[in-house]
Amino acid sequence: MAVIYLLLSVVLIIIMTNNFKIHPFIALFIVALIYGLVSGMDFDLLVQSINDGFGGTLGKIGLIIIFGVIIGAFLENTGGAYAIAEKVLKLVGKKRVPTAMGILGYFVSIPVFADSGFILLSPLNKSLSKKAGITLAGSTIALGLGLTATHTLVPPTPGPIAAAGILGADLGLVILLGLPVSAVALVIGILYATKYAARTYIDPNPDVTEIEVEEKIKNAPSALKSSLPVILPIFLIILRSIIIAQGENFIIPMKSILLFIGEPVIALLLGMFLALTLPKKLKKDMLSTDGWIGKALKDSATILLITGAGGVFGKVLQNSGIATMLGETLGDLNIGIWLPFLLAAAIKTAQGSSTVALITAASIMMPMMGSLGFESEIQKTLVVLSIGAGSAVVSHANDSFFWVMTQMSGMDVKSGYKLFTLGTFVLGLTAITTIFIISLFLH
Repeated sequence: MAVIYLLLSVVLIIIMTNNFKIHPFIALFIVALIYGLVSGMDFDLLVQSINDGFGGTLGKIGLIIIFGVIIGAFLENTGGAYAIAEKVLKLVGKKRVPTAMGILGYFVSIPVFADSGFILLSPLNKSLSKKAGITLAGSTIALGLGLTATHTLVPPTPGPIAAAGILGADLGLVILLGLPVSAVALVIGILYATKYAARTYIDPNPDVTEIEVEEKIKNAPSALKSSLPVILPIFLIILRSIIIAQGENFIIPMKSILLFIGEPVIALLLGMFLALTLPKKLKKDMLSTDGWIGKALKDSATILLITGAGGVFGKVLQNSGIATMLGETLGDLNIGIWLPFLLAAAIKTAQGSSTVALITAASIMMPMMGSLGFESEIQKTLVVLSIGAGSAVVSHANDSFFWVMTQMSGMDVKSGYKLFTLGTFVLGLTAITTIFIISLFLH
């Protein structure tokens, strides 16, 4: 009965968020409460699970998400993303627009939500495609898949951060392995965009002129300066993980300081301070309630609430006793790292949000990690990435990003399914295959 209750819980979350458009925070919280009651949990234990699940999860990752969203806001509003775009185009060639847009999407979606990243880069994408005399389809799909790759696999994007926090995975290791896994997926995604999607013709019809794009680039900070708020935190977090992995015998100067500034919350805080240097002049209204930071904090509130509710669901499952029993049952199926992928893929396909799929799948997996044998730091990291790969599969009509991408590019729904929905399937399948191969060598 416990397994049936869990399956019904997942279905109920999907119906509430998809069919009835109930906010994922409310859906996750209510379903967690209902599950605790019908599974016969003691009332005191249920209340304790709710408090511990919400507070414990946000205590680990809440500030990291907030600082990451603020970095993204400054990168977006100062035109820093355009400066990075110009540099990427110079490196890959002005005519290789799909490749450039894929790489740009890959980088920009690390601190910026995929939807926001697409809105930000869409005018540039149209302008460059028109100038190069190519169809908009190839460059749009490459951009969408580039955004999806890091949105689902690389912290400090909120979804992967939340999954890592719920599963207790080392954030540095998630970044360290997430970058190559997502890069492999991106390469296949760009090939898919240039060889398959580009066969469909869509008129670029740019909504900003080349002069306007050049004006934005002219007023933007340099590409190096724009990328530092993202690159520095990632570098520091990875460095901290390497130092810890080497153990007590690894003696280097300022080791304690490096361990401190490599703590994800401190690293992202330093990144946020760097982001404040991006405007030509930092004005106090940028830091106000209605300014860039105020809007960024409003954006982060939703993901914080969903993450906290996901933590509640996971803690209720853990304390209900289903974890051990379900873990032993699934362990007998012997599908290993494919289990979290299939779970996340099912949730993503059914309800549309990659972030909700990441958090819900991680919440379900969390109490089963020990009984399924996912106990080492590497195994926890691979589970987070497997969930991330699943959360990319597949984007279609119930995903807001699908509509942002199709509507802003002038792509009809049929073409959206034919090109982007299939593309996200290819991206996710490439990522999980890469993760599976890595799992054969790392344990």
